[in-house]
Amino acid sequence: MVALKGIPALLSPELLFALARMGHGDEIGLGIPVLLEAVLKLLPLDTYVESPAAVMELVPSDKERGLKTPVWKDYELLLLRAGCTKALVTIERFEFYERAKKAFAIVATGETALYGNIILKKGTLALTPM
Repeated sequence: MVALKGIPALLSPELLFALARMGHGDEIGLGIPVLLEAVLKLLPLDTYVESPAAVMELVPSDKERGLKTPVWKDYELLLLRAGCTKALVTIERFEFYERAKKAFAIVATGETALYGNIILKKGTLALTPM
């Protein structure tokens, strides 16, 4: 547990350390909307890419049967609240796996929502005049 003011209790010391060590363009894989909301309070998202947040596109058989992914709407709302005006992007299944393998960190959450994994790309903090 983190015993600091303003740090969501969901963020473990190990996760805070990983977030702090991430550089511009590094990626992190997440699940579970509550944790995403906590991470977005601390992690600046990349503004120089098509979208700093990606989910895995439905495989053809899931598309054909009309599988719904309601968790994506939660993600889009949380991203919007965090100031991200770019749409959540979907990427092909094996491309998603490759990006996840290269991610700076993977957060195992126990998320059970179908297609609930998300990859975030870290940006930079806006510089303020001194």
